[in-house]
Amino acid sequence: MTCPRVALTMGDPAGIGPDVLLASALKQVWAQRIVIGDPVVLEARARLLGTDVELIQYDPDAPVKPHKAGQLLYLNQPLAVPAVKPGKPAPRNIDCLVSAIERAVDGCMSGEFHAMVTGPVSKSAIAAAGHNFTGHTEYIANYCGSLSPVMMLANDFARIALVTTHVPLNQVAGRITRRHLRDVIRVVADDMQAKFGIIEPRLLVCGINPHAGEDGLLGEEENEVVTPVIEELKAEGLDLAGPVPADTAFTAASLEHTDAVISMYHDQGLPVLKSHGFGKTVNVTLGLPIIRTSVDHGTAFDLAGTGKADAGSMCAAIDLAIHLARK
Repeated sequence: MTCPRVALTMGDPAGIGPDVLLASALKQVWAQRIVIGDPVVLEARARLLGTDVELIQYDPDAPVKPHKAGQLLYLNQPLAVPAVKPGKPAPRNIDCLVSAIERAVDGCMSGEFHAMVTGPVSKSAIAAAGHNFTGHTEYIANYCGSLSPVMMLANDFARIALVTTHVPLNQVAGRITRRHLRDVIRVVADDMQAKFGIIEPRLLVCGINPHAGEDGLLGEEENEVVTPVIEELKAEGLDLAGPVPADTAFTAASLEHTDAVISMYHDQGLPVLKSHGFGKTVNVTLGLPIIRTSVDHGTAFDLAGTGKADAGSMCAAIDLAIHLARK
């Protein structure tokens, strides 16, 4: 592939999204990075942080080539309230944030961009503004027309894909049907091959209950849902192990021969992953017709504009997006 174009969204401009984007621009990468957002915010935050970044207006007709460290292209997406105060979100800007996400998706779908990376937003603030939004994963999948999106987080420790995402704990078991679990495992296996280049991915499937149900003593979900799906997909040729108790799934011995772990719910796998690399972890949406990565953290309004935000996850998300795009 020629030099890839990667679209970036800054997330909520009152959070640390602008901070980590500006910091990431100081790193040289073999790609063209285009921020979809308001340059007024980026200029003001750069002055506040003392970050020397040259903002250049994006020209879709210009030759695609990597720009130098310290340069950042922008596609102007004006905010309703451009005079953003760090740590003070403006509800009137919410529609503009959603529009930036949609513009990035549109560009990826059309081939204008080869991948997109999203900055952190406040899910509750977007939902309060009237949007059906429980997270980037679900929103982008719906916008793309994808029926089976899968959230996966990855770092040097492991790749962990989630069967359920932002769901109250008391609803988790009811959401894990045979059909849904089957779809998730197939999406992970397919994208491990298509996007990560792993020809025969080895997947470890966690149980839902403690000790993976202990043969029904601690719950019947493994016997009724998880094990039958695993056996069905193994018969189709997938390399699956499980159901494995979650308290041993993430040991070195379990992960040694595993390409990705299938975790049943958000807080089953992600606390383990982030404890081994918070700030260096990347959120990847599988099951989409496009490449989308994201940071592993939230808006951190209290850190916005202070210079204390860690850009590690944003840099890692951009690097992975470029890597997948080049594949």
